[in-house]
Amino acid sequence: MDDNGFDWGTFLRRWQDEWVPSEDEAMELAEGETTLADLTLAAPPASEGEVADAERRLGTRLPPSYRAFLLASNGWSLRDDSMYQLGAAHEIGWFGDPFGMTPMYRENLDERATEQQVLLAGMWERALQLETDSDMSYALLDPGDTDEDGEWALYVYKGWSGEYPDRYPSFRAYMQRRYESFHAERAQLPEFVNDTTRARDADVARAREEALSGRWEAARELLALARRYGRPGAWGMLGQLDVLSQGFGRGNTFFGGLVADPRCTDELVPVMALAHVRDSLPGRPERPFVLGVETDDGIRAAADAIHARVGDGSYRYAPDGEWGQVVAEAREAARWGDTDGAWRMIRAALPSWSPPAPGLIAPLGLLADPVLGPVVTRERGRELLATPRAGRPGTAPEPVPDLDPPGLGWLAASQRWNAPFGSYRCLWVEGVEPEALPGLVGQDAGAGLTAPPVRPAGWFPHDVRPRRDDVAPWEDRAVVAVGRTGSGWAFGFDPAARTRGPGRLFVSPAAETSRGGRAVVLWVCRGRDDTPGVFHLSVAERGEELYAYTLRGTDVERSGPVPGALDPERVLSGVGDADRERRLLAALEEEFGLSLPRHALAEGILPELTTRSWNRAPREGEVFAYATISSGRSRP
Repeated sequence: MDDNGFDWGTFLRRWQDEWVPSEDEAMELAEGETTLADLTLAAPPASEGEVADAERRLGTRLPPSYRAFLLASNGWSLRDDSMYQLGAAHEIGWFGDPFGMTPMYRENLDERATEQQVLLAGMWERALQLETDSDMSYALLDPGDTDEDGEWALYVYKGWSGEYPDRYPSFRAYMQRRYESFHAERAQLPEFVNDTTRARDADVARAREEALSGRWEAARELLALARRYGRPGAWGMLGQLDVLSQGFGRGNTFFGGLVADPRCTDELVPVMALAHVRDSLPGRPERPFVLGVETDDGIRAAADAIHARVGDGSYRYAPDGEWGQVVAEAREAARWGDTDGAWRMIRAALPSWSPPAPGLIAPLGLLADPVLGPVVTRERGRELLATPRAGRPGTAPEPVPDLDPPGLGWLAASQRWNAPFGSYRCLWVEGVEPEALPGLVGQDAGAGLTAPPVRPAGWFPHDVRPRRDDVAPWEDRAVVAVGRTGSGWAFGFDPAARTRGPGRLFVSPAAETSRGGRAVVLWVCRGRDDTPGVFHLSVAERGEELYAYTLRGTDVERSGPVPGALDPERVLSGVGDADRERRLLAALEEEFGLSLPRHALAEGILPELTTRSWNRAPREGEVFAYATISSGRSRP
């Protein structure tokens, strides 16, 4: 921090003039334990001679900002945090490491230690101690940690905290932060109004206009400054910017007093509830859902209801008006896999979005919707923030690229889809809507699609459900994510089949599901160790299987006339498993126009269906063997 041109006299007088007692100090005054005179912050300035005497005694010239401070006020009463008094020029002295901190810090240094870690380890023996009254805390200027302006870094070490000291690049930076903390501590006092509070509140108002106009980075700078001063209006808007610009799960989900405004409940509380649900550890007692501010009973009841719906996956972001209609249409598109199309709808409607309350600057409720939330990625969150909203003029940003690659080739490039089993399978049906799949391939007559389960942070896209008691050992029921391709085929995709590919009891569901048109079944099991890969393809039309084949290593079982473009002798011969997979996916894409939506599958937002078994029952006289493995702690 360059101290040139900084007027310490003006800065310190403003601080002194703005001073009002904190709640604790007001209590001390009321009880007669102290007087207003005792609470004076400033001291008379030191003379040039007094500063020079201190420098001769210490054997060094003091850093510029601290020297200028002494010439404006020879000491200072901080009266906040755990540091109470900065000493005068004749009171300061070398720290000398009286507690033996140097060996403790140096023993942790190794070849990977950073320059800052090395500086900190040596700081204790060479630091200049500034405070004369504190709660086991020390203000230490380090002459070994300097910048191009000759400033010494200042470290604040709180001996009772067990933490590393806080570093400030200069004495001025430290005092500026203490001034901001002085403001923040008193921000809620109704009588604490002055030119500085008015200026910071004006920054908050200007930041709102900047944010709604798409200039969110400029808004964040203004709000970050206002928040350091404790200005109430800054917290909520800065929290919204953080969540959208850093990506959900990374940003701050504290929105200050905005949560107490009933007009903000539907936008903010669902995001807080989702963060709480995701952070809850399975098997542990549930932590209370805390809003962080006092609210009335109505908002608390609404928050509890929202939390319950977020927890069971039934929450839906449903704003009013034209914006709400667009949200509903976008959800319907994303519900079946078209997340890119859903985002285009939302993006086009953003300029007309209007905040239901002055403190809201973005439609944050989108993030808590189980279908639309995953659509708003970190990059799209920033695109949203850069788009002028609420009728503000401005130029829309360059659209971020779509998330879904065309076709099927991405399946061969992504290992995530097959963790941990190395297998995936898919069924495509032409000419039907996704809602029709339960009637064609569902395990129970009349059963419909189910919403995807609420997934904790870090979930893996494979079926972790326990085997049902009513499932026979030979059965192989797939749990598939259901959606619609861009060319109109309904699909059901199982990202991690439990079995190692089609066995001798396997019966392709293609024929049964093709009663209204064509159906395609693909099953890929990647090879591992000495086990070759398995590739199955079957195609049916109007209830009849047209052709099928299963390739294991070099052995092919086939039936029906396979078209040349899909023939295994042409597509799968002469190459390794990885190339076989890529070739087969490319051939299917070319022959049928098939695709799968990567983002919707990756985020687990598609409805699910448990299919009928892909194995038939053993016939009379057929032998079927299986093993069950269970794990658990043995009892003594």
